[in-house]
Amino acid sequence: MSISVLLADDQPLLRRGFRMILEAEDDLEVVGEAADGAEAVDLACRCAPDVVLMDIRMPGTDGIEATRRIIGADDAVRVLVLTTFDLDEYAFGALRAGASGFLLKDVRPAELVAAIRTVASGDAVISPRVTRRLLEEYAQVLPLSDVRQADRYPQLATLTEREREVLLAVAQGLSNAEIAVTQFVSEATVKSHVGRILSKLGLRDRVQVVVVAYEAGLVRPGAGSGH
Repeated sequence: MSISVLLADDQPLLRRGFRMILEAEDDLEVVGEAADGAEAVDLACRCAPDVVLMDIRMPGTDGIEATRRIIGADDAVRVLVLTTFDLDEYAFGALRAGASGFLLKDVRPAELVAAIRTVASGDAVISPRVTRRLLEEYAQVLPLSDVRQADRYPQLATLTEREREVLLAVAQGLSNAEIAVTQFVSEATVKSHVGRILSKLGLRDRVQVVVVAYEAGLVRPGAGSGH
């Protein structure tokens, strides 16, 4: 089954380069090109792509706002953000807006193709570890309100004790294999716990789990990371 991709970048040469890479693959199809965020939102509504490859800094509506609008309109669409710096505030903003990951603009063709296939299958392409570093770096822009986490994310109350432990481990940047070792269970068991957590909290991937854990105050920036 082919994966439909929408390209959003204000540089025509970059779009052409990405199109050439993607169209060389049998299972990838470019269904549209947008030169700015507003056009990306419009085309995403009309083409309903599986994946949007989104430049983060564009004139007018930037990639973060475009990501927020696209996912708000159709949360089945996955957004992969393109950035020049892997740990900058824009990448962080994109994750909070619902992106499934980000790539550096000079990504190797094979990595780009693999990343698109990964997010199309429902997974995230950045490790929880990178997400955690981002959150620690930009924690000051998180809205740490006085609202209790139970009020803010009532679904957290539906998690079992074990699911809560797994959620905290994911939020600390551990992989399924690492969680399996610390919890003395199989990796398959961890995977099914993560699946149930995503389903109960209405989240798309483990990157969103990390963001929610921080926003709900379950994990504090710097906790357990040595500073």
